[in-house]
Formats: sequence, structure tokens, C-alpha cells
Amino acid sequence: MLIELHMIQCHAPSNLNRDDTGSPKDCIFGGVRRSRISSQCIKRSIRMSDVFRSGLQGVDLGIRTRRLPSIVRDAMIELGFSSDMADLAGKKASGFGNKDGTEQQDLETAQIMFISQHDVDTIIDVIAAAAKETGDVKTFKDVSAKELQKSAELAGWRPITPDIALFGRMITSAAFRDVQASAQVAHAISVNKMDHEFDYFTAVDDLVGTGEDDETGAAMIDDVEFNSACYYKYMSLDYDGLVSNLAGLTPTDEGLDQARRVAAHTILAFVRAAALVTPTGKQNSFAAHQLPSAILVEVRNKKMPVSYANAFVKPVTAGRGKDLIEASIEQFACHVDILNRKYGLQAEPRLWFCTEPIKVPQTRECESFDALLDGVARAVEVR
Repeated sequence: MLIELHMIQCHAPSNLNRDDTGSPKDCIFGGVRRSRISSQCIKRSIRMSDVFRSGLQGVDLGIRTRRLPSIVRDAMIELGFSSDMADLAGKKASGFGNKDGTEQQDLETAQIMFISQHDVDTIIDVIAAAAKETGDVKTFKDVSAKELQKSAELAGWRPITPDIALFGRMITSAAFRDVQASAQVAHAISVNKMDHEFDYFTAVDDLVGTGEDDETGAAMIDDVEFNSACYYKYMSLDYDGLVSNLAGLTPTDEGLDQARRVAAHTILAFVRAAALVTPTGKQNSFAAHQLPSAILVEVRNKKMPVSYANAFVKPVTAGRGKDLIEASIEQFACHVDILNRKYGLQAEPRLWFCTEPIKVPQTRECESFDALLDGVARAVEVR
């Protein structure tokens, strides 16, 4: 089963996701330059949001970090090991996260890793056991991080968190198993042609003018690039993949039921956060906190994902009494109707929520966002 999410969301002047030069990210689509928000930006904004985390309250979530060695060192101190042994344990942990087990110069792993508390606890147990067995710093120094990673305890299956199960992970280390993401998130692209604009601004010293010989003028001059755009966002959640990631390789009936319950809560938390959370880029300067104007959720029994991005190959323009949002939703609704009729695409339910009086044929209209969430909840809970 796939739960597919489509959104039309118009943002006021903003720079939500910038490139290495500070410019809003962009792309060419349909031969026209569009504004873009990367999938990585969207996923992180969802994963780190209070909305997503509150929807999974009481459930452990993962952490993406290079600071595993520091965590291990601090844990060793708490376990009663000497500071020298704890420092060496942290050094050993710095070799995790790379295939060769090469220990790093500082207390960070070579790559950033998406790990759970189960991962951390198991690594601490393995390193602490090795430290205790060797008994002294000199002997422990000869134990390689590569060998520690091959521990049978680390090689076994460990439960993963809902966010790791959703977004997946790949770590070049025998201590962690890779996880195939059950969520696909497209780069959001503007339905309209992008026009870059610049905000020229100055900063004035508050104390200028209090002295007799003060010179007038700005203490700082700069500019920031921005644009305003209406975006199409598309996301696809593989329910069965999510359950499989959470349940493990050989789940019991009880474990499978638990995985399904967690998956249902995870999907609801994801859908809510996807609609209500905005990337944080330059928000202190622009405060572009606009909610989606239209949301379509399609639940497909067959794993055949369908994006409706081609509704906007021809960029949308306002005119003939219609603003950009209204014109975008109408163009989207028309494309969805044509594609579903021509291909006979099957989805049940097909939930439509819109702040404009525009309908999409063969959908169940939701009068409120809560009604949309209720529809999603019913779809995932009956599985």
C-alpha cells in the first residue's frame, strides 16, 4: 500500500532553502527556471519538527550525528572507567562509521550516521566489555575498531526508530545494517516561473548621534536574495516497507502488530508535519509561514507511485480574474482528472482538502484538515 501526498503551497517572499552562494535553490523544468526546495531540506524540516515529534510522543527517535565517540566516552565515565580508558574508548568509537575502522584524529566519526539509542547502547556494551576484558589502557589500545565492529552482538538485528524506518540510512560499517527508506520525497518545484529579487538592507548603530562629532550613515550594508513562489510538493509513503523496517526480519505476530500500530502513528505524524511545517531558511528575515492551499491524499493498494508534477510543465500565471493559487489548483485538478481517467488509476480513498471552492473529480472532499487526517487514519488502521 502507498500513501501519496500532493500539495499546492504558495509562499510569500522567502529564501527557504539556499545554495552555496546564498541564493534560493532553483532548477529548469519545462524549459523554464523554477524555484526549488530540496527533498533533503523538506525531510529534515519534517523530522526535526515539534509537530512530527509530538505525533510520536513516547516513541524513541533517531539522531543524525558524528558525535558517537563523545557519547561513548561520557558513558564510559559513568560506568566507572578511568578518564584515560574512557578517552581511548571514544577513540575506538571514532573508527565506527567507516569500512576500514580507521580511528579519527578527533572525537568524531568519519561520516555522519543516523543511529538509534539501541545502536548507541549496544556499541557502549561492546566497547565496555572489551575494555574490561583487556583490563588496562596499553592492552586495550591494541584492540582495533574494525574488530570491535564485527562483534556478534553488533551484527545482530536491533530495533530501529520510526524516523530511520521512514527516511532510511546507509552506513559503511559492519556495526550497522542499512535501511531502505520507506518514504520518497520529491524536490518541491514552483508552478510559476521564478524571478530572483534582492533585498538591499542596512544596519545603523543605535548610538550614532549621541556624540558631537558622529558621522551619519550605515554601520553595515548588505543584500539578500529571495523570491516568492507557489510550490507543488509530492511525497510517497510505502506502508508495507515501513512496517517491514519496524518489525525486522523474522517478526512474531505480536511484533508485527506492534509495528503496524507504530507505522499508523508514524504516517499520521508525517502527513500532519508535511502540511504544517515550513523549512527554517531565513525565516527570521521573511517569516514565510504559509499553509498549503490544497492537499490530495491517495491511498493505492498497488505500489505504483504517480507524481502530478507534469501538471505544471506549462508554468502557471495569474490572470483573467484568477490569482496564482486559484489558477494553480485548477491546472492541477484538471491534470489529475485527465491522468486518472486515461490510465484508470486506482486509489481508495482519494481525499481532497482545499481552501478554494475547487473540486477534483472522484475524490472525497474533506471540509477540514482534521477530516483529512481522519480519512488517512482510517485507511492505515484497517490494514
